[in-house]
Amino acid sequence: MMPGQIAKFGNSAAQLLLGGLAALRSFGNGEKDSPAVGDNSRQDAVGLRDAVKQWREVFEHNPVMYFMVDPAGTVLNVNTFGAAQLGYTTAELIGKPVLNVFFEEDHDLVRQCIALCLTTVNQSHTWEIRKFRKDGSVLWVRENAKAMLRGDGMPILLVACENITQRKEAEDALRQSEAYLAQAQELSHTGSFGLSLATGEAIWSQETFRIFQCDLATKPTLNFVFQRIHPEDRDMVRRTLDRASRLAENFDHEYRLLMPDGSVKYLHSVARAVRRASGHIEFVGAISDVTIAKESEQRLRRSEAYLAEAQRLSQTSSWAWDVDRQQFAYRSTELYRLFGFEPDQVDVPARAFQQRILPEDFQRIVEVERQAVLRKEPFEVDFRIVRPDGSIRRVHTEGHPVVGSDGEVREIIGTHVDVTERVAAKEALQRAFDELKTSEQRFRDYAETASDWFWESGPDHRITQISEHTDAAGAAPTGLIGLTRWDIPPDAELDPGKWEQHRAALDAHLPFRDLVYRGRDRNGSPIYVRTSGKPLHDADGHFLGYRGVSSDVTAAIRAEQAEEALRIAQAELAHVTRVTTLGELTASIAHEVNQPLAAVISNADACIGWLGREPANLDAARRSVEWIVEDANRASEVIRRIRALAKKTEIEMVPLDINQVVREAMALVRHELATHSVSVRMELSSGLPRICGDRIQLQQVLINLVMNGIEAMQANVDRPRELAIRSTRVDEDGEGHLLLTVRDRGVGLGSDVADRIFTPFFTTKSGGLGMGLSICRSIIEAHAGRLSALSEEGSGATFRIALPFPHEDTS
Repeated sequence: MMPGQIAKFGNSAAQLLLGGLAALRSFGNGEKDSPAVGDNSRQDAVGLRDAVKQWREVFEHNPVMYFMVDPAGTVLNVNTFGAAQLGYTTAELIGKPVLNVFFEEDHDLVRQCIALCLTTVNQSHTWEIRKFRKDGSVLWVRENAKAMLRGDGMPILLVACENITQRKEAEDALRQSEAYLAQAQELSHTGSFGLSLATGEAIWSQETFRIFQCDLATKPTLNFVFQRIHPEDRDMVRRTLDRASRLAENFDHEYRLLMPDGSVKYLHSVARAVRRASGHIEFVGAISDVTIAKESEQRLRRSEAYLAEAQRLSQTSSWAWDVDRQQFAYRSTELYRLFGFEPDQVDVPARAFQQRILPEDFQRIVEVERQAVLRKEPFEVDFRIVRPDGSIRRVHTEGHPVVGSDGEVREIIGTHVDVTERVAAKEALQRAFDELKTSEQRFRDYAETASDWFWESGPDHRITQISEHTDAAGAAPTGLIGLTRWDIPPDAELDPGKWEQHRAALDAHLPFRDLVYRGRDRNGSPIYVRTSGKPLHDADGHFLGYRGVSSDVTAAIRAEQAEEALRIAQAELAHVTRVTTLGELTASIAHEVNQPLAAVISNADACIGWLGREPANLDAARRSVEWIVEDANRASEVIRRIRALAKKTEIEMVPLDINQVVREAMALVRHELATHSVSVRMELSSGLPRICGDRIQLQQVLINLVMNGIEAMQANVDRPRELAIRSTRVDEDGEGHLLLTVRDRGVGLGSDVADRIFTPFFTTKSGGLGMGLSICRSIIEAHAGRLSALSEEGSGATFRIALPFPHEDTS
């Protein structure tokens, strides 16, 4: 014990002994110094000597170690038992410093203890300390000490020492055992606990605190435990504890902890039920952190699942064959599938697998495996199996003998791979190769006739070879060898930009395709050539030149030029048709212009009249002027539309509101409709998406269809002359488009007419050209739409215009 830990208590034996020694000392002094005494004094002396003798016997033979020490720490007296305990005689200790029997590192403590006793005379103190025997061994003692004054007033220290070596050794062993247990729990991640469900209190080992990640100051309770248990596991743990408490039975369960940092721990808890004298059930158990094992188990399951999936995808199965027992030691799930068994049929005997192998292949497998066992060497073999559905699968197997400690083959482990498709592909490839080999010349001929000539050029882009293999007059002359491509065509100066780009591509060693240029054939006639080339490199990546093909595309270019001329002619014709239509609408146009002009004149006269009054009516005059402006704008808008129709312009595709296009077209033919007593019913759907088109061309189509409808109803006498124009959205096959219909109530179209109505130059009018509807169809098709006609003979005709909405597939 340290000085601050010294406890004070009485020691009656030590006090009695000290008293006896004091009496002995007094008796000795009295016998020497006193004169002769009487009989009573003699009897007292005899009694005193007997008492001193008895106390000396107690001092010498009491099984307690006694020391008497002066203030300087010198041993004044020691009993024989105490000296023997230390391996000394009394003579070897008396007169020597008492520090001689203490360890040097404890000397300061001994001095402090002596000083404490000397400053508290007649008070007892106790402490525990080590001493060492004469042979060097350690002796632990519990010392009871008290300072007393002698007759001369000098203090002496009486110390009684109790041997506690065995207790100390037991305590050390216990502490060591506890340390070993704590270390073992830490290493095994296993803590111990005691739990009282009645009070909810718990006792934890240090490792249990670590498992729950809380410091030792935390008071472990059942509520605290439930706070840490994963929410999904709390009910399960509560049911387990309730059952164990109710039935007084042991429990063994696993659950998870949700740690403050969000991580999850897996715990395995085992406890034994103990019934206390009070009748309460308590549990004593161990708790293990099995997170690593659980995560390893999950990884293993995932690994097994990945392996099974990999085997399924690669059609590879694994197995192990017990050579001694002649049966499978292991079979993967994929092996069952390969042989046509359900994976959950784990009791399928090996014989059932063998019976599905073709007999001639099975005998070969047996022999191969027998040789592998004898030679202790790996093997490969191919065989066929017949599944229950009659299909035949080809299998490639590889096996590896496993040699036991006795040098004999005990197992064969291996794989089966379903190579049915691979073998079929290999056979198909071989057949294709054979066919390719036998028809090599045929394919060479195809390649040669696919173009007009082959060519090759070197690293400097000069032509090194031309392969002529056609009798066409346009074949390239051999005189081109040595020239660069940009030296050959006569249009290099006419289109220098194209050849600069081409030369840059060649210098960058890039492939090119479908370069078209104008050249001359061997007869000097102009031709158009399409050429493609690919750069060549050697095994080290060095540029070697180009190899390519060229074709005479003069006919195709001429056809494109003719088609472009035709397109221009069609545009001209469409313009002429519009102008002709305007000529036919002269009366309507004059009416449309005259009507606002007449209104302008009328309003102008009215304005003059309002101004001529006294006083002038300025408000009325202002209204007349405003009406003049409105009528003038109406006339200007009519003239603008007429000029737009008459003007020759390029197609301008812009977003359009089809309903507005219809209304503008109807405004131009309004007088024509009135003149022929034709009414118009417009059913235009609101909210239609805009289309992309040319306003003028679409108006031309509508005007043409309306004028045709007016003419078709001229003979109507007993039924009304009515045109119906309808716009709507139609969804067909998941695609939406605009549908615009123009329906008249004329005589209709005959079956022979309906088939030819859009044919150029076909007409049923005596003075017609037969180009109107043909041009209309061309305009609609240029808008990626369709124009069609439906007829009910005697009930009229319906023309349908279908146009796509922007960003929708029109194919």
